[in-house]
Amino acid sequence: MRTKLRFLKVTLVCLLLGIKPLAFSQTIPVGTPVLDDYLRRLQLLGQVDSASSWMIRPIFPTEAFGIENGFDLDSSVVDLDISTLHSRIGTKGKFLMMPGVYKMQYNSTYASAANEGAFIPNRGVQQIFSPGVYVEYGKFSLQFQPEVLLAQNRDYQGFPIEHQSSILFYYEYMNRIDMPERFGDGIYNRAYPGQSSLRFNLKEYSVGISTENLWWGPGRRNSLLLGNNAPGFLHFTLNTRKPVSTPIGSFEGQVISGFLKSTKFLPPWPDYVFQQNLVYIPKRENGNRYLGGVVLTYQPKWVPGLFLGYGSVNHMYREDVSTFGDLMPIFNGRKGPSNVFDPVRDKRQQFSSGFFRWLAPAGRFEFYGEYGTRGNSRKFEEFITTPEQGRAFTFGFAHLMKLKKPGRFLELSSEMTQSGQPIREEIRQLRTWYIHDHVRHGYTHKGETLGIGNGPAANQLFVGLAWVEGLKKIGLQFERIEYNADYYYFRYEASKDLRNKYVDLVFTLAPEWKFGDFLLGGKLQYVSTLNYKWYLENDPTGQTYFVSGYDRKNFVGQIGLTYLFR
Repeated sequence: MRTKLRFLKVTLVCLLLGIKPLAFSQTIPVGTPVLDDYLRRLQLLGQVDSASSWMIRPIFPTEAFGIENGFDLDSSVVDLDISTLHSRIGTKGKFLMMPGVYKMQYNSTYASAANEGAFIPNRGVQQIFSPGVYVEYGKFSLQFQPEVLLAQNRDYQGFPIEHQSSILFYYEYMNRIDMPERFGDGIYNRAYPGQSSLRFNLKEYSVGISTENLWWGPGRRNSLLLGNNAPGFLHFTLNTRKPVSTPIGSFEGQVISGFLKSTKFLPPWPDYVFQQNLVYIPKRENGNRYLGGVVLTYQPKWVPGLFLGYGSVNHMYREDVSTFGDLMPIFNGRKGPSNVFDPVRDKRQQFSSGFFRWLAPAGRFEFYGEYGTRGNSRKFEEFITTPEQGRAFTFGFAHLMKLKKPGRFLELSSEMTQSGQPIREEIRQLRTWYIHDHVRHGYTHKGETLGIGNGPAANQLFVGLAWVEGLKKIGLQFERIEYNADYYYFRYEASKDLRNKYVDLVFTLAPEWKFGDFLLGGKLQYVSTLNYKWYLENDPTGQTYFVSGYDRKNFVGQIGLTYLFR
């Protein structure tokens, strides 16, 4: 039986990959329960190589950290000589069962979640099943890890129809982004290629085609450019698998050409008429878009632990692509005043960011930040004069403090993200992150933003405290989320009514534990929402000013289970 199994594996490899010298290339997908966070913790503790910036993900642990099999972080799971699942293929290849992943999320009252990959905005239960295999032979590698999504997608109260005085303002944003509140009116089941890739690998480099989620930037909670809030999109990639050493330091990088898809789902109340006009303006029928992006990091030889990076993404409707400059953001800078119409520049939606990460394994501490702008067409003089124009930023840190028992730590972490605009004119002109006047599907894929998970102009503050021992962790977290701050100021500038801000206060218990070959991660959240969808009713007597708005409560339960096959 074992001989037949090996024969089938060899046949699969020969058909798909061909015969080449040995290579390794499996990744730990972004968002893998327990493993993804644990590997970053190992670097903070100095237990894996600190040369990797962690600002271009997914990570290739075999190349970056010298781990023989990328998901087997302590070399205790995979034994190719005795395993009935993993095996060598001749002398130049291997077949591995990737960790099986199961995720479940429950929302009691309304949709509430971010940076959850293929999950959708959903009330009720939704589940993801993601088995996978990894095959390599010579310089070729195949990682096949599809994702199956099953979502109840139960009805819930979204933007209230009673909010008649505000719906016109709301649709100024909904008409410029493909971000439905609910994905249809019934059960939502989908199958995606998931965290899959086919690659040709040569030393530190890899080129191929992939649908894996990407994460650019140093943030733990949010990325301005690319994160795992939406399902992975199809893209061609040329990237490093480990830092490339040079006389002045080491570099990492990635160039992608990707393809984003739209949805057919409409915003709430699309038939609403205001002053004899429909508030909803239909978007173009074909909302599929092309995305080009480049990211580069640099670790100076003279400052160990410091990583600097730059990233830029550019996307536009596929039928609008006509020049080489449309394909890659580094070739399309059209410097000039942002308030002057440029038909070539303005058909694109572009974001750029600079970022850093300072890692100190001796102190078990990291500090990081990212500063982004909408576009790269501003002249340097204009940027220096008003650097806050079109900006968004993230700053955060994490620190592991030793406890008395060896191997135990107290983890303190915090992160702040701001994408709401500070300049009145930017807000009035609807120059909000992720929405766009021409690319009216916005910076989205399958109805969800690719960057910050809580959508356009979100402002967030996160604080976490956790007990940690190896793969075990028990954390308490608090998060304040302000939704679309630009909409709030756009709508309520005249009244200056401070009571209408739409804010979530999120209290979380987040345990992680290892049970044999099972890695279990979870979240139990209580979400207190103030002025849900910015809705507030004044006291009709006029005697009380600070009245309760449309305040709501939501309970969120989440389970992430990873099984390590032996």
